[in-house]
Amino acid sequence: MTNRRCSWANPSNPLYLHYHDHEWGVPCHDEVRLFEMLNLEGAQAGLSWETILNKRENYRIAFDHWDAKKIAAYDAEKVAQLLANPGIVRNRLKVAAAITNAQAYLRLCEEAGSLDTYLWAHVNGKPIHNNGDRIIKTELSDRISKDLSKRGFKFVGSTIIYAYMQGIGMVQDHAADCAWRT
Repeated sequence: MTNRRCSWANPSNPLYLHYHDHEWGVPCHDEVRLFEMLNLEGAQAGLSWETILNKRENYRIAFDHWDAKKIAAYDAEKVAQLLANPGIVRNRLKVAAAITNAQAYLRLCEEAGSLDTYLWAHVNGKPIHNNGDRIIKTELSDRISKDLSKRGFKFVGSTIIYAYMQGIGMVQDHAADCAWRT
């Protein structure tokens, strides 16, 4: 007998099942992973999350394991390498966004201390528990999206931010009958 999962978790993809079972909806306070997920959610725009998840390891290698200081300093030669890398989504705007986001991230960290501190302050350090409805954005994701945009971040629309909040556990949206619902 298998445990019941949210309907979106593709049972034929072990990476997706692992993501569903061990990451999605689990509170994350790891600064590198928070930065990584923000960029990966943006890279997912117009694509499926499964596509990005399948390329996540390639992204980690291509983007120097999400070292924001290194990414913020990428030059035209590095951008050309990224755009030629078949292991990632080779979209010029999304690659440029990762660089811009690294620069914005470093500024945010100077001001707020960390992305972790900034994000979790929006929910008083505790995840929001929903009833498993299919929500795509909220007033909170609208507010965070607008603030991140003002700070210079790219690919941070409200729907992307809500998916990000789910992915990093700020929001717990497992289906009501999901065995991984906490």
